[in-house]
Amino acid sequence: MSKKELKRYKVIRQWIEGYITGKQAAELLSLSLRQVYRLKKRVLEEDENGVIHKNRGRKPAHALSEDIRQKILNLRQSEKYRHCNDVHFSELLAKQEGIRVSPSTVRRIRCQANIPPKRKRRPAKVHRPRDRKPQTGMLVQIDGSFHRWLEDRAEPMALLAAIDDATGKILAAVFRRQEDTEGYFLLIRQMIEQYGIPMSIDSDRHMIFCSPKEKRSIEQELAGESVPLSQFGRALKDLGITHIKAMTPQAKGRIERLFQTLQDRWVVELRLRGIQTLEEANQVLPELIKEHNEKFAVAPLEPESAFVPLEPGQSLDLILCFRDQRIVGPGETISYRGKTYILDVPNSSPTIPAKTPVEVRKTLDGRLFVWYKGKPYPLKEATRNKAAKTPEKKKESSEKKSYKPGPDHPWRKYRPTNSKELKPA
Repeated sequence: MSKKELKRYKVIRQWIEGYITGKQAAELLSLSLRQVYRLKKRVLEEDENGVIHKNRGRKPAHALSEDIRQKILNLRQSEKYRHCNDVHFSELLAKQEGIRVSPSTVRRIRCQANIPPKRKRRPAKVHRPRDRKPQTGMLVQIDGSFHRWLEDRAEPMALLAAIDDATGKILAAVFRRQEDTEGYFLLIRQMIEQYGIPMSIDSDRHMIFCSPKEKRSIEQELAGESVPLSQFGRALKDLGITHIKAMTPQAKGRIERLFQTLQDRWVVELRLRGIQTLEEANQVLPELIKEHNEKFAVAPLEPESAFVPLEPGQSLDLILCFRDQRIVGPGETISYRGKTYILDVPNSSPTIPAKTPVEVRKTLDGRLFVWYKGKPYPLKEATRNKAAKTPEKKKESSEKKSYKPGPDHPWRKYRPTNSKELKPA
């Protein structure tokens, strides 16, 4: 008998013996008057056994059977579900195996088998959280995570992702061999085509986002010189997006926590789908993003969206591209990376004067354009007639050749005289 049951028995006995009233017994036990009358009836019939719960020692009707428990334990220890946390494992059991149990049940089975958790729980760090933006599209955080997403089946690769601050929704994602400018151009293009142009983008201070010449001297600041932009920064400026460069990882904590969740879940999901290459991983990304958003995304405080569509005449091909400064040469020629190009326009079209500074834009698919006074002019490689090669003259050898006299040379007619023959006999 527990202390609680012993107390109930003593109070009910005092009521039966007339020392206290039923109302006083109800107040002492913090029960209703109706409940203490039930207890009094059971004590009169069964004495002290009347206060003991009837289900004590009995297995609950909804308890897991030993077969199901052992099956869950075997699956948890199998290679298929290794590195799963308790919540994700309970979801996979329902989805893959048809076994519906709560995360607490999974954790209890794991603890009873002395299986350590995937990650040790650490006390939460005390910090002042920043409120979410009220509207979707007001702030988008972007970053990359270089990780073994396919474990030992492929080399490590980078996952580039964009998350909305108001909802925690993944707006776009792409797998790349490494974190590069072209990958972020593809990420922004994917987001704009699906949702529109956001008001601002928050990133770290990687060299992709910041120009190496961004730090200016005092003389340059006093002269009012503008801060040079990276290729990515120029594209955001053309799109009218405010670029925020975070100084610490905590300043963009939402996407940092996103990558912790994705590394915890998507590694297992990609393994279960049998993904072997980067191309296959990009093909299943839409499915993974949809599942993540359905589970973790929240509703914004305000239903209006801050995303805006592209303006008429804007081309993502000519905005999300690589840019270089060049000078137009004679005959509207431009030298670019060791080759000569000319404008691919009709002869009647307006020309660009020689020695004019222009911007050469190279699209992601390799096309070249000259951007002049807000208009693009396509370029084509100049063809030149190759000069006929003159046969090379062989140089005479510097070695002297030996001279051999002819048969009629006087040297061959010369006969040496004998001194004895010249003497008189």
